[in-house]
Amino acid sequence: MNLHQNLLNEPPETRLAEDTEARDALAAADDPTPVAGRFPSYSAAWARLAELALADGRPVAAYAYARTGYHRGLDQLRRSGWKGHGPIPWEHEPNRGFLRALHSLGKASEAIGDAEEAERCSTFLRESSPEADKALNG
Repeated sequence: MNLHQNLLNEPPETRLAEDTEARDALAAADDPTPVAGRFPSYSAAWARLAELALADGRPVAAYAYARTGYHRGLDQLRRSGWKGHGPIPWEHEPNRGFLRALHSLGKASEAIGDAEEAERCSTFLRESSPEADKALNG
């Protein structure tokens, strides 16, 4: 008997593949712009650009960066077997770029007055990863 079998028929967790080259480039960069250009599918670089733009009071730029990171992350999630719902654990570090981009997309949407998109992003984050929601929203 498998004690870890999901008896509730919930979708399995989706865990994105690690991109160590992109991760290391971002960790070493003062400016994430060249990292996003070199690794355009790396959501963490776009998330960082969005976070910096939000902190700098540039919500439209933040929205564009976050939207890019969000969509690139959705592509990767789908390639990893995600079917549009289910857990995307914060604890798995490669998932954090997508989750941070989603969070920033919600914050940027709120800042530009798109309340419907902001709520959709907030709900999506909370349902995908309560841990991410707590870590990013306090």
